[in-house]
Amino acid sequence: MDPCAAVVERAARLLSCSPAAPEVARFLDERDELRHLRTQFLVPKVNELPPSDLSLAEGAEECIYFAGNSLGLQPKMAGKYIQEELDKWAKTGVHGHTVGSRPWAWAENTIEGLMADIVGAKPEEVALMNGLTVNLHVLLLSFYKPTAKRHKILLEDKAFPSDHYAVESQICLRGFDPEQSMLLMKPRKGEHTLRTEDILDAIEKEGDSIAVIVFSGVQYYTGQLFNMAAITRAGQAKGCYVGFDCAHAVGNVELYLHDWGVDFACWCSYKYVNSGAGGLAGAYIHEKHAHTVTPALRGWWGHNLKTRFKMDNTMDLLPGISGFRLSNQPILLVCPLQASLEIFSQTSMKSLRKKSILLTGYLEYLIKHFYSKDESNLSKPYVQIITPSNPEERGCQLSLSFSVPILAVFKELEKRGVACDMREPNVLRVAPVPLYNSFSDVHQFINLLGSAILASSKPQGS
Repeated sequence: MDPCAAVVERAARLLSCSPAAPEVARFLDERDELRHLRTQFLVPKVNELPPSDLSLAEGAEECIYFAGNSLGLQPKMAGKYIQEELDKWAKTGVHGHTVGSRPWAWAENTIEGLMADIVGAKPEEVALMNGLTVNLHVLLLSFYKPTAKRHKILLEDKAFPSDHYAVESQICLRGFDPEQSMLLMKPRKGEHTLRTEDILDAIEKEGDSIAVIVFSGVQYYTGQLFNMAAITRAGQAKGCYVGFDCAHAVGNVELYLHDWGVDFACWCSYKYVNSGAGGLAGAYIHEKHAHTVTPALRGWWGHNLKTRFKMDNTMDLLPGISGFRLSNQPILLVCPLQASLEIFSQTSMKSLRKKSILLTGYLEYLIKHFYSKDESNLSKPYVQIITPSNPEERGCQLSLSFSVPILAVFKELEKRGVACDMREPNVLRVAPVPLYNSFSDVHQFINLLGSAILASSKPQGS
């Protein structure tokens, strides 16, 4: 039996109730060692969400927030830290660059160690800068050096659009044709996700012509967690650089970028790392490249801090990813990121991952319990989970496909105070986040999903 299902059913036996009963959720919440972390976030109220209808939300005050895969909740300390910097600016002006708890001239440096812990890297391998797509471009400018023989970039067919566009434009920038140089991996016919053996087989067959592999850590649409270690080993064995867009992986799953030997990576911080919309992004380069891969574009923030302000226009380039910095970082973006990273520092990714596997497994169990396809009653609406069922192949997100029109279900969920998101053509992404979601959130979501499906299935005007 699936380990998560075994936990749920064992709890039900202890409580002498159905595995689908709310008592099971309460039982699991009471034993959740991380439940106190929720109190450090601001959870939107149902009556504050624009599409909600309080009469349909079953009396809940706080919304069911399962949209951390798109935008994480606000840490309570974010506003305090931002206000501190506004006050410092008002009172000390330019002196804020060098005084206070987070001097503006190096504020991001003070929290890079916290971020490095989350991605499994050394602090000197991580920089907080720019936005995700900017960082991907900056990294590819240095790692993608195509030749007539080795000019391809391997990525998944349904990569996040920004990644696809970045790769496409980098190929064009070098004078190559994306039709020839973009190698897109597609799932097998009739399947939703890529098999690891197929990825490794493609690398083995095409590796001599591949310059760079750029994969997601967690695929945004399907929620599939790729075997980053295996992909890295296979790519490097064929002489390819291997990099990852970790936007949906950072703060979601355990990462060991340094130990895996990943060449480079980048990520945003506003999803599972809760830094706010457009928050400060991160980038990583393995220490083995610290003195051999240098930035194609240079700015003064890549200059050694000790000599930066001599302003002699003689570059004293910092080694590794630090040398890729271009400009000083916006202090108002550093503040919410610091607030979130401090919460992460109160636990570990291993502990968060342990809870996440059970939390998402509980969601999967209840969906299958209530909404599996019934061959004896084909008129009954059902839900298909396209995310891999193996917990080792997914993060906290489940991508759901419905037998009834998905837009109608999504709108009905919004009316009931559920925050999740829909992605074309036919997927609802639901992400119970271990930092702030509870097992009771999952149970309540299942109840609301039932009423949403029922409402969406009714003929118009009935």
